[in-house]
Amino acid sequence: MPVSKPQDLPRGGGGRWPLCGTGFSSVQWGDLEVGYTVTAPGDHTELYRGLPGGVCPCPHYGYMFAGRLRCHYPQSDWPDEVAEAGEVYFFRPGHVLIYEEASEVLELNPAAALGILMDHIESVGGRNGVFGRGGRAVGGRREVGARL
Repeated sequence: MPVSKPQDLPRGGGGRWPLCGTGFSSVQWGDLEVGYTVTAPGDHTELYRGLPGGVCPCPHYGYMFAGRLRCHYPQSDWPDEVAEAGEVYFFRPGHVLIYEEASEVLELNPAAALGILMDHIESVGGRNGVFGRGGRAVGGRREVGARL
């Protein structure tokens, strides 16, 4: 059975998603992607542009070590959900994420669904020059982390 401390997970998914920089580390264990995100506050809505409905296709199961994370479900009647330090959460697909505070998060996600999201973010970031060095968005508005 694999064992790791969150901060020791491979950066950028072990090279699969290098544009995500130092704020995102993950590894695939079986059908799950175990991810650890350390990120500055930021609205990640624009990262989902180009995905069906402009929303995240991946469910997220996580634990907040620090910070505050808002999950907004555009074009639905579902209320926003907010996870704060010390809380576990489940965010269903169809959302956008807004880190309201600097955050440290551990997530266990379906690997296939997270792969679709992360591959999209990498392609958009590289094609549009969204990311500068180290995964920080150009202009310093946000640093990509876990899932977006």
